[in-house]
Amino acid sequence: MNYLNTYEFIELFDETVHDNIYVDKSLLIDKISACISKRSEKFICITRPRRFGKTYNANMLAAYLTKGYDTRSLFDHLNIAKTDNYLKHLNQYNVLYINMSIMGDECSSYKEYITRIKSNIISDLKLQYHIDLPEGLPICDYFKETKDSFIFIIDEWDSIFYEDFMDEFQNKKYLKFLKELFKDMPYVQLAYMTGILPIAKYSSGSELNNFKEYNFINDRKYTAFFGFTELEVNQLCNEYSEISYQELEYWYDGYYTMDNKKLFNPRSVSNALSNGYCDNYWTETGPMSEISDCIKNNVDAVKKDIVQLVSGIPVKIKLEGYSATDKELKSRNNILSAMTIFGFLTYHHGCLYIPNHELMLKYEQVLSQKNMGGVYDVVKRSEQILEATLTQDEVTLAKMIEEAHDKEIDLFSYNNENSMACLLTLCYIKARDDYDIRREDKSGKGRCDMIFRPINDHMPAIIIELKVNDTPENALSQIIDKNYMQKVEDCSEILLVGIAYNKKDKIHKVQFNKYK
Repeated sequence: MNYLNTYEFIELFDETVHDNIYVDKSLLIDKISACISKRSEKFICITRPRRFGKTYNANMLAAYLTKGYDTRSLFDHLNIAKTDNYLKHLNQYNVLYINMSIMGDECSSYKEYITRIKSNIISDLKLQYHIDLPEGLPICDYFKETKDSFIFIIDEWDSIFYEDFMDEFQNKKYLKFLKELFKDMPYVQLAYMTGILPIAKYSSGSELNNFKEYNFINDRKYTAFFGFTELEVNQLCNEYSEISYQELEYWYDGYYTMDNKKLFNPRSVSNALSNGYCDNYWTETGPMSEISDCIKNNVDAVKKDIVQLVSGIPVKIKLEGYSATDKELKSRNNILSAMTIFGFLTYHHGCLYIPNHELMLKYEQVLSQKNMGGVYDVVKRSEQILEATLTQDEVTLAKMIEEAHDKEIDLFSYNNENSMACLLTLCYIKARDDYDIRREDKSGKGRCDMIFRPINDHMPAIIIELKVNDTPENALSQIIDKNYMQKVEDCSEILLVGIAYNKKDKIHKVQFNKYK
């Protein structure tokens, strides 16, 4: 068998359950099983960023539902076994599991791709049901001929859209194939699809409008099953004590369920705990140039947003969504929606944020690209700005910040200290190689504008306070009076920096003070 009641997905789920790090998501089974054979509920499409557990969960569902094997031993010790309907659905269904990302050797066209899938399905049905129909009939005719019913689990349903040979015409043919397979077909007990991209829905007559879509922006039902919750990560930290919860939170947290619970990147958490240290695990598993790809057709539309986000300032926006057939991202809303669906941004309480430190490192690389225009010019001088800070060269530092401000005056008007902080974020972007930089971090009796905690002991800590229409002396006084040094008082040396901007004469002034 190629797809029907195979043992492959059972083996894969067995490996997952017995892995060193496993988080039990089996209660998803209870929710999905409740949708079987219910016309308004049985078509489900769940989309999430890659490495957020979509395939693990698809394997789990198939292993539980398939009638091909007895898999009770895999589930008896999981949370699903405690539910009332545990045995009702266990191993009761014909499961057709297709990973749509798997292609034949040297597949170079949509025709080759879809012909292979159809041939494998027909071969399975002929072998199982001994049916004999002529070639060339619609795929649904073969299923109808079996006089039986099926559960379809389609993993990575959207992977074909990334292939170079796909164009708008081929996209429509693929959607038509899925429509013919599923829509209004009595043999479908459940169709469960996963992927990264939501289904395109342009009208009530579109190909797959019978599917209910659950993506990162709108999912209130299944959200806790994709990603690790705060409770789950805490439990893992109790088992693997090498890394603290706080460190994992800083590196990999930042996503939210629709009921405001925290979600962590599961791929990165698992790798960090396995290896004993935090690093870029998720962002190194695929083409993270996707961030650049999202903005390449209209950098100007989102340039200010990206700088603001890197500066730690949320972007307020109402997202409209993004679909599988949107090839070129040109509008601001479309670009930011796509970046959210891909997991590059998180959407919470009507605002966008960069989720965590792992992704922040990637956005810093984006700011260093030439297509960012004046932003790139400022970032390019970042190392010189840090050098002027460390040597306490007040005149040079003030001049370089002023030049950066003049270059990006169309981007930030300095209406408030947030605008000034955004510019300073660009000016010090390269300092993140040597420092953990926090904005508006609580320290002492208030929140400091910028705190630079050195990664290496030989570097001094840096505390920056910003003032508009004030003096750098007052900025330094505020640092001391409110004891902003508290967060870095264990450092051997602390450099205090007061930076002020006068709106009237448009002059920047800088003053330094060594605390230790």
